[in-house]
Amino acid sequence: MEKYIDYLIKWLQDKVKETNAKGLIVGVSGGIDSAVVANLIKRAFPNDSLGLIMPCYSSDIDVEHAKIVANDIGLDHKIINLDKTFDELIINQITPQIKEDDSFVLAKGNTKARLRMTTLYAVAQNYGYLVCGTDNACEWYTGYFTKYGDGGVDIAPLVQLSKTQVYEIARYFNIDEKIINKPPSAGLLSNQTDEEEMQVSYQELEAYMNNEKISLKAQERIEFMHKISEHKRSVISYPEKKVSDIQ
Repeated sequence: MEKYIDYLIKWLQDKVKETNAKGLIVGVSGGIDSAVVANLIKRAFPNDSLGLIMPCYSSDIDVEHAKIVANDIGLDHKIINLDKTFDELIINQITPQIKEDDSFVLAKGNTKARLRMTTLYAVAQNYGYLVCGTDNACEWYTGYFTKYGDGGVDIAPLVQLSKTQVYEIARYFNIDEKIINKPPSAGLLSNQTDEEEMQVSYQELEAYMNNEKISLKAQERIEFMHKISEHKRSVISYPEKKVSDIQ
């Protein structure tokens, strides 16, 4: 794993050089994935890396953990509170114009992720940085991320890593045990956990991706999530034919 970490650091440096950028930025959520990416970008660019902590009706614990991550590694960081921005957009502007149904609860959660993406890119452009994503292999395969939210990034260093491997790197980096031990959560809805929302465990996901036997119920759930989320992993769909191709 130490060799893979070295590879990732070099990969990050190469990507910045290829794009003529100056450094890297990541949203630090207080979760394990963003903690690992924060460590990676700090090592890749000690003087040109930045973490944004962006509470949007987030739990106090998540904000505290995000600060711990940044402070423990000396990562330059800023806190940008998005509560009022969310209220203005959702409560004052959108909600009066629509009739809410049950799916709007999820839409509101996804809006938080998209506001964070917008904030990251605004700050990144100011510094000339690339936006680093935090999605791991399990999240990428199942589409367990917000399109144009936490999925809206320039580069995604953890996409080849299983959740177990992310934990392994976290322990190598000596990330605080409070962060390592808490249940993984997207933090977009109250009392939300990844495994409850996905209806499948990370252990089952990794077993499936390693072609190991799991229950039929878990297999069907994983394959369903993968199928319906294909659009998240693909470039924007557009017509294959031009006007001149139509006779």
